[in-house]
Amino acid sequence: MLAITSLLAPPSSDHINKLIKSLETEFGLTDVQATPEPHLTYQLVEPIDLDALKEGLRQIAATSESFIAHTTGLGMFPGERPVIHIPVLRSDYLNQLHHRILEVAAPMCSRTDKYSAPDLWLPHVSLALHDTTPELLGPVLQFLNNQTFNLELEISNLALLRPDGELFVREVVYMFGE
Repeated sequence: MLAITSLLAPPSSDHINKLIKSLETEFGLTDVQATPEPHLTYQLVEPIDLDALKEGLRQIAATSESFIAHTTGLGMFPGERPVIHIPVLRSDYLNQLHHRILEVAAPMCSRTDKYSAPDLWLPHVSLALHDTTPELLGPVLQFLNNQTFNLELEISNLALLRPDGELFVREVVYMFGE
């Protein structure tokens, strides 16, 4: 599976990386670092035609303008391995961008992530996943309680991330307006 994302720029990415590093130091949580760059995911896909998908994403990026997305609070997706994240507030522009990505990706992919559907998509920036446990939630949330989660994220690119061993790395990045 590939991930269609926007990579976050400093200073937001620096702030998020500090939070992630502090969770490693305090609790040994490292799995989120499999994707070394903080990002916002729009959709997970298995492309039938990777070149066509890349061209579609390039065209979306070329006709998009950078914008600011806002975050607030702290969120969690429950389960055996809870995901701790920073929710990104949906705006008209973010929703329109997400819709454009889905329109381009759907016909070019044999499989897409059902949680990326417009009515289910919860944009977020992950802080911890896969190596968390329900028992760790209380202490981790208490630790994070004193942090700032009201961020302004500059969204200025579309990136396709691919698996490389245990990591997800850049396949390609398209800057908005180029």
